Amino acid sequence: MIKKLTIGLVTALAVTAGPVLAAGKAGEVIDYEFAHEGPFGAYDQNQLQRGLQVYTEVCAACHGLRYVPLRTLGDEGGPNLPEDQVRAYAANFEVFDPELDDFRPATPTDHFPKSGLSNAPDLSLMAKARAGFSGPYGLGLNQLFKGMGGAEYIASLLTGYTGDEKEEAGTTLYKNTAFPGGYISMAQPLYDDSVEYADGTPATVEQMSKDVSAFLMWTAEPKMMARKQAGFVGVLFLTVLSVLLYLTNKRLWAPVKGKRVA
Repeated sequence: MIKKLTIGLVTALAVTAGPVLAAGKAGEVIDYEFAHEGPFGAYDQNQLQRGLQVYTEVCAACHGLRYVPLRTLGDEGGPNLPEDQVRAYAANFEVFDPELDDFRPATPTDHFPKSGLSNAPDLSLMAKARAGFSGPYGLGLNQLFKGMGGAEYIASLLTGYTGDEKEEAGTTLYKNTAFPGGYISMAQPLYDDSVEYADGTPATVEQMSKDVSAFLMWTAEPKMMARKQAGFVGVLFLTVLSVLLYLTNKRLWAPVKGKRVA
């Protein structure tokens, strides 16, 4: 259960400029640029905070983040909110406390609530579940430099509404260029100025879509920066070790290679 936050989504989680990554029955996914892409990319803290705002004001009434602890909103590499803001934000939600046998305001030690609608998927890992790229195949270089494309898929989906709709079996479906099959049961959730950004960023549909997609990428991969740093240190260590082993091997065999065999 959560307090009412504003308008919400309906069922699932879209196209502007940019090359198409995938098309056909799987839908069209646009290659949006994100700061966290590539082996040395890092999350844009301001973008994550804007994405949190979009999630809170538009998505949270229907979609939950049940696997995300509220305290992580204050983590470095994430939205990095001050401790008092994390507590104030957590208090906007209600959680059921078995000890009290009643609902109480959430605290930073609690998780985000579950989805408010039974047919609204949880978004905690959506950016990993909905990979926009096909793979990993071959050398995986595309995934190394661009990631799996989950954020691109979500952003493409949110911007992919054409305005066309149809009715099937009593259900209204909406034309979406990114959704597999071309029609989705979720109505368009974002419109220009659906939110008002505190930093003055224009709240266009594309901007809000990219911001909330980056935020959902963070909820799915909160330790991405630490993982990349550990990988870089590992590769650097192995490179130095390889050079030292080569030089050691060369020095050990130098006297032998210099002698002529009778």
